[in-house]
Amino acid sequence: MPYTTEDGGRLNNFAVEPKISYATPPDKRQQLIYAIAGMVGLGLVGGLVFVAYSIS
Repeated sequence: MPYTTEDGGRLNNFAVEPKISYATPPDKRQQLIYAIAGMVGLGLVGGLVFVAYSIS
């Protein structure tokens, strides 16, 4: 671990920095999966709102 010694003999410990990795944009298949997941989520939320409204 990288330590530095300050005035007075105190040790200071620094974290190891991770390597940088860049994000890549999703391809067409991943975009389709995201769109389907979004529609399913909206359908579930809409169904829950409908059920809550019809019960009350």
